[in-house]
Order: sequence, then structure tokens, then C-alpha cells
Amino acid sequence: MDYKSIEKLQTLLPLGYFYLIVLGILKDGVFFFALGINFIKFSSITDVLMSPISDITRYPILLVAVALIIYSLFLYNKFQINNSHKNWVRNSFAVKRFLNKNASATDQEVKNFIKNQFITSILIMIGCFFLGGGLGFGISARDRIKNNDMKFNYRITYDNGKDVDVYMIDSNSVYYFYVEKGQKNITITPAGSIEKIEIIKNRMLE
Repeated sequence: MDYKSIEKLQTLLPLGYFYLIVLGILKDGVFFFALGINFIKFSSITDVLMSPISDITRYPILLVAVALIIYSLFLYNKFQINNSHKNWVRNSFAVKRFLNKNASATDQEVKNFIKNQFITSILIMIGCFFLGGGLGFGISARDRIKNNDMKFNYRITYDNGKDVDVYMIDSNSVYYFYVEKGQKNITITPAGSIEKIEIIKNRMLE
């Protein structure tokens, strides 16, 4: 058993989760910024810590996309390592910079450098994916509200018995963010004041 690899994995896992938490905060930040909302004011520490898991369970396609990105990068990285002696690899931007600073680098050192680029590439790609998704979803929700192109798929029952059909924007452990049918203003309601939420138009059951 390779105990060094296990120790390295134990070190990387908390760092990886922390990175996902930061990405979750930034993603929610750009999403709600597009709607004119400072989401930090309406989030608890639990929401922040659970944001990576929440995003993955909310959008299963996100998990599949991230897995495909990592696997694709792994295959490309392995392909580069196997061809590290070829000019097209050595003339690539990152490798060329490395060789300019380390003119006497051995082939093994070049391979090790390419291996290290794998982690960097993953961090950059996942970061772009999260931030791009957050901004895209935020702009899409904003445009739907501005153009009155909302789908009122949810019915909320308040604790006073009043029912309203809403366009659900998002929710966390403390608040719900939505637009009531017939309105264009975003409503932010504490979860405790809502008795029941119904999905009245569920495309998975149609």
C-alpha cells in the first residue's frame, strides 16, 4: 500500500472541497448579482458549506459535465506525457515557458511538469464552468423576469393560508427567492412563513 499517496490524498481532499466552496460562493454571487441581490445577506454558514453538494444534487448534469471535463483532461494530459519528446508538445505555451527557464531539463522533468499541469488545468476548467454557469443562469432568470417569460411551476401556501403561483428562482435553508404570478418584482420570503410548496407543473411527470 502506498501510504504517501494516501497521505497526499488526505491533504488534497479538504483543499479540493474548500476550492469548491469558494467556487460555490462566487457562482451564487454572480448569479444573484445579475438579479440585483446580495446573496450573502440571505445565506447561512450551512448554505455556504453545503453549496458544492447542493449544486451537484440540484443539477445532476453538472456532476456528469465535471466528470467528463476531468476525464478528458486526464486523457489529454496522458497523451502529452507520452509525446513529451515531440515538438508540438515542447512548443506548447506552458511547456515552452518551462523549457525557456530550464533549458537543461531532462525528458523526465518535462513529463513531471506536464503531470503537474493536469491539476492546474482542472482547477481552471472547473472554475470557468462554475462561474460561467452562475452568470448564465443569472442572466437567463433576469431576462425571463424582464420579458415576462416566466414559467410558474410552483404554488406556495403561506402560513396564513394564502396560495400563490410563483416562478421559483432559487432557495436556501433560510429564504425562498421567487416572482409571484402577475408581478415582476422579486420576493424574498423566510422559509418559516411558508407552510407548503407544490410543484404544479413537473416536466418529469408529464
